[in-house]
Amino acid sequence: MITVATWNINSVRLRIDQVERFLAAEQPDVLCLQEIKCTEALFPRAMFERLGYGHIAVHGQKGYHGVATVSRLPFTETGRHDWQANGEARHLGVHLADHAIFVENVYIPAGGDIPDRELNPKFAQKLDFLERMAAWSQGLDRHTLLVGDFNIAPLDCDVYDHKALIKVVSHTPVEVAALGRLASAHDWVDLGRKHIPAPQRNYSWWSYRSYWRDKDQGRRLDHMWASPALAERSVTHRLVEETRRWDQPSDHVPLITGFDA
Repeated sequence: MITVATWNINSVRLRIDQVERFLAAEQPDVLCLQEIKCTEALFPRAMFERLGYGHIAVHGQKGYHGVATVSRLPFTETGRHDWQANGEARHLGVHLADHAIFVENVYIPAGGDIPDRELNPKFAQKLDFLERMAAWSQGLDRHTLLVGDFNIAPLDCDVYDHKALIKVVSHTPVEVAALGRLASAHDWVDLGRKHIPAPQRNYSWWSYRSYWRDKDQGRRLDHMWASPALAERSVTHRLVEETRRWDQPSDHVPLITGFDA
């Protein structure tokens, strides 16, 4: 079996000890990180190499955004799409040739606070980002795993209170519809809901502004989607929620999917 994990770490240098703790405990074959918040030159490679993750690809920028993929398995970097259309570091693709899997690591924009394209340019950028991804998806003809922080909780049960959040960015109907068009463009299979069917609880993010263990005001913002044929090879999927209990944690928790090799 091959295991792939994804985690919005919210600063890899700030939380490098937590990444090391996670890798030592879970030992995924591949880890995709989002919001690394550093350039490639400042990426903390030494820890990953020490733990056997010697295959490293980084698409970063100073202080914001950024994605990185580290692996115990050899891979070839395949691309860095600018779906934001402004040069931000939000995508990184790699090919695990020995396992015939293309892993696409993405950090979709949050979209600001106002769910209106005309009033909020950040929201417009998010919707445009999704449309560009959908156009790209239509041309895929390979076993692809799309993972990362999508910043959208699509189902009513993907948030703690659907009625309270339906006008809040990350759960609005216009975002859900845009994500649905992306899903349809390649018949992507949502592995989170394949293995943890709705309406079961499946949150991956909790705001720093609420005490998450008592209120459990979570949202399912992180996702792992697979091409239909690759999805048939997925045998396990889970969230590592304990990381949210660690000192000064990321506001996201990791997801791990296992595939028949």
